[in-house]
Amino acid sequence: MEKTNYKLVLSCPSGLSPSQVSVVFDPSYDRIAHPDIELENSISEIWDQRVQKNASLYNGKKFRYGGYTLCNRGGSQQDFHVCLHLGLTDYRTFVGTNLNPLWEKFLVPSEDDLMQCQHTSSPLGNGAILETSDKKIVVLQRSYNVGEFPGHVVFPGGHPEPEEVGAASHQMGERLTNSEHNNTKVSQEMFDSIIREVVEEIGVPVTSLCNPLFIGISRRVLNVRPAAFFFIKCNIESKEIQRLYAGAQDGYESTQLYTVSLVSSNSFFLIDVSIGFFSTNKC
Repeated sequence: MEKTNYKLVLSCPSGLSPSQVSVVFDPSYDRIAHPDIELENSISEIWDQRVQKNASLYNGKKFRYGGYTLCNRGGSQQDFHVCLHLGLTDYRTFVGTNLNPLWEKFLVPSEDDLMQCQHTSSPLGNGAILETSDKKIVVLQRSYNVGEFPGHVVFPGGHPEPEEVGAASHQMGERLTNSEHNNTKVSQEMFDSIIREVVEEIGVPVTSLCNPLFIGISRRVLNVRPAAFFFIKCNIESKEIQRLYAGAQDGYESTQLYTVSLVSSNSFFLIDVSIGFFSTNKC
């Protein structure tokens, strides 16, 4: 099976719980401005053009992916730990770098992903591999009105949101002055946000969802956009999910919900539906 559209940056095959995932949120992981002034100025030009066509565009803050560290302190699955390195970016810079028609000019020739993408916005998206109670996987066909990849089939997802944890700047407010506490809040947002996205895009109640497991990070080859992926079990059958989808809060972002059969082999599953290739143990 070819995997040319996405690069698997990090794979956690058995899935990691929130206690096994931490975050360092720090300005050292922010984007570095490109030395080419004309290219850098194109960010504002492209954004202004977009806003003229669509005045409802909002320049929201996003977490920027800046790498990770992985360790296994004791040798068992429970001893695996991932620390995500996150900076801060915004939608305007994403549109002007990753979605720029000249996006490849923002890349640095390097085999190192982080070095290669140091001038791009690279907001960390998220996606859910959602398994129904009758062993189906949920995917959505994106609306033709969305700004990125309209009409494509994707997993439900979106972004963790800095504003949800008071992280719209690196000064997180008087109540969040302790950096370790700040990092804990951002780490929890990684898991809380994917639950929100599933509930809002599909329409299932939050009580129907098991705790998410972090299973890895992929990076799109086209425009080098990264996304964190999670595995979530839902205790509702696929037919009922189809009914609930009709009333989903963010149903306007997609035009159709599909459920596809799980390909099982020795308690593992493999998925390749437009957004990448992942494998994980069933819970």
